[in-house]
Amino acid sequence: MKLSAREAAGYFAKPDPSKAGVLLFGPDAMRISLRRQELIESLIGPQGEEEMRLTRMSASELRKDKALLADAIKAQGFFPGPRVAFVDDVTEQLATVIIDSMANWQVGDAQVVVTAGNLKATSKLRKFFETHPNGYAAAIYTDPPSRAEIEATLKKSGLGDITPDAMTDIEALSRNLDPGDFRQTMDKLALYKIGDTTPVSSEDIFNCAPATTEAEVDDVLNIVAEGRTVELGPIMQKIEGQGIDPVTLSIFTMRHFRALHAAAADPGGAASGIARARPPIFGPRRDKMTRQAQGWGLHKLEVALGVLTDTDLTLRSASKAPTMAVMERALIRLSMLAKR
Repeated sequence: MKLSAREAAGYFAKPDPSKAGVLLFGPDAMRISLRRQELIESLIGPQGEEEMRLTRMSASELRKDKALLADAIKAQGFFPGPRVAFVDDVTEQLATVIIDSMANWQVGDAQVVVTAGNLKATSKLRKFFETHPNGYAAAIYTDPPSRAEIEATLKKSGLGDITPDAMTDIEALSRNLDPGDFRQTMDKLALYKIGDTTPVSSEDIFNCAPATTEAEVDDVLNIVAEGRTVELGPIMQKIEGQGIDPVTLSIFTMRHFRALHAAAADPGGAASGIARARPPIFGPRRDKMTRQAQGWGLHKLEVALGVLTDTDLTLRSASKAPTMAVMERALIRLSMLAKR
């Protein structure tokens, strides 16, 4: 039987232990790994592996010894409870071996969990699980997680009381982080909120989101956009000491001012424009950029984009001028423009 994305999210959280097996396949190994971990833990519990109720085998091991899976399905463990036989990263070459191993499966045997990469619709292995009366096949794609999947991750991390703005930020994070990084960030957020009974806020999300190069230059961008010229020199020394390339700084600055320009030009106002920005802007940074767009106005932002375009061309040309000095001069011009 096929499991849709919505059905799969619910099934992985609460699987049926009386089923023969599940096939998880798709192009993203990380997403498949996370789903497989969730499924196996739901089937045998957090202590299942310690109690030797999980048998792992790789595709290469099964290829060398074709009886491994059949033996694992029928083996009786020392500890009571459901068992799982897990085969990792199989290919179509092992379809016959897996099908034959599951031929005599009965209730009480170990449930089979198989992971694979991309499988065509004509795949023998895929067809077997999709048409098996007692099995499931779930395609795991690289689409952003659904609201149901996000809520399941939050529940697993122990996060329940979340403000609407924070949920918007969490959804933005889920689209911009790898699945593993997103789950780790939610676990970090749960630890951050231990002992704090207030709802999760946008500021909490901002404090727990992974640090990036963009976050490191945020202080520079805010100083420039808010016209705090006297603070620019010390922060530029720090940025240069961290080894951030002038061209990289130019790219981030251009992106920041393009976002401000788009917000200032939005018919619904700067706040509406920032809310529509892609990639999404969340946390206190969203409020700051809204105020910046309102303070600059459309005309001055067009002048700023002209300055940045000229600077970028200079940085990428054969000019012998010191590149960081060229970038710093442009930032000083912009910060002084902000005060006019």
